[in-house]
Amino acid sequence: MRTALIWTALALALGAPLVAAGFSPQLQWRSGIYIASGFAGIFAMGLLLVQPLLAAGDLPPLGPARSRKVHRAIGALLLLAVVGHIGGLWLTSPPDVIDALLLASPTPFSLWGVIAMWAVFGAGLMAVLRRRVRLRPLTWRRLHVGLAVIIATTTVAHAALIEGTMELITKIALSLLVLAATARVAYLTWRMGKKRGPGGP
Repeated sequence: MRTALIWTALALALGAPLVAAGFSPQLQWRSGIYIASGFAGIFAMGLLLVQPLLAAGDLPPLGPARSRKVHRAIGALLLLAVVGHIGGLWLTSPPDVIDALLLASPTPFSLWGVIAMWAVFGAGLMAVLRRRVRLRPLTWRRLHVGLAVIIATTTVAHAALIEGTMELITKIALSLLVLAATARVAYLTWRMGKKRGPGGP
């Protein structure tokens, strides 16, 4: 029963923003590529809720090994969603994307979006190079979680400042869930380091 409730709540948290955005009156004024780009962004934001839940082992009946495997797969999907989001915006308005990447955009939400994008790429690169970079497991986890905190906070700021197709209530709810789940993983990582002490692995 508990497992069913958890997965139902997660499906609702991920699906509600997408469904609500589908009824946005702003869609009728947008091109297909722009709409797909926007929904890729909403989808990516939803994945930011799934990732910390997997990292903390909060999605039964997945065990630690299976959770890590799914976490890596979702991470790759998140990268693709971000690339789709940026790519769609590039196709519809290259000058705006260039200004954002050069940190010259007059819109504050662009800055937060660019920071989130680079943090996602950084976290993905860390995952790919994990076996080649000789870092203690706890050090690697701290760095990875640190990037996750940056991704979550800047993505929420990015979404909050955009008056786009996302419906307000579902956007606020998803934002709070993403921040709460990420903060929990950050706390668990901090507590893990405190238990092991400075000389731990």
